[in-house]
Amino acid sequence: MTQRMETLAQGSGEAGVSLTGEQLDRFETYYQELALWNQRVNLTSITGYQEVQVGHFLDSLTVFLAAPESLSSSSRVVDVGAGGGFPGLPLKLAFPGIHLVLLESVGKKAAFLEHLVSLLGLDGVEVITGRAEDLAHRPGLRESFDLVLARGLARLPVLLEYSLPFCRIGGKTVAHKHGGLGEELKSAARALETLGGRLLPEVPVQVTGLTDNRVLVVVEKVAATPDRYPRRAGVPAKRPL
Repeated sequence: MTQRMETLAQGSGEAGVSLTGEQLDRFETYYQELALWNQRVNLTSITGYQEVQVGHFLDSLTVFLAAPESLSSSSRVVDVGAGGGFPGLPLKLAFPGIHLVLLESVGKKAAFLEHLVSLLGLDGVEVITGRAEDLAHRPGLRESFDLVLARGLARLPVLLEYSLPFCRIGGKTVAHKHGGLGEELKSAARALETLGGRLLPEVPVQVTGLTDNRVLVVVEKVAATPDRYPRRAGVPAKRPL
């Protein structure tokens, strides 16, 4: 097993995240379960060993570049639309002290997440099945997280309506995007103002293997989100702010 997660180990170091042998073993288990479940549940189109290490695991860990202070042992982190667990679960494996909530609307994907959390013996992880538009109005979830994660979710105006209501004032939302975002950022101006967000400088991702102009869009929560947001399920996507 000398090649076990070798690419991930190297790349994570470049991102400032040091992984132990035990952590790499857990990532190995994660990969094997992902590949197995993906045969019957559509979790990801990326399934190759090297590709998952870079495109899913390492890409998830780059959140550390944008919000290292939000991954401390006392932090509450929520992954909106977790899918196969990215980026939330890789961050939990790397930073085991965080309290992580994984939100996933598709029951079969949520079942995979629950299975994986149990198999890996992870404490401080909760999987909740439901849509962000509904869950963001739930006491205990609304405006209660230090860090909100959104990867591959939607264009920014929609993504912000899904994610910012979960973020506490002073917390951050981090979204994985690709560069050349000028128009998308402009289109998000109204959503930012309406939902209580302030755009911070985007963080370029410069890690071996992730060289396709990836950036992290970082939004600080500066004011409370009005109670009416997010609007009911389906409306944000149909009528973006």
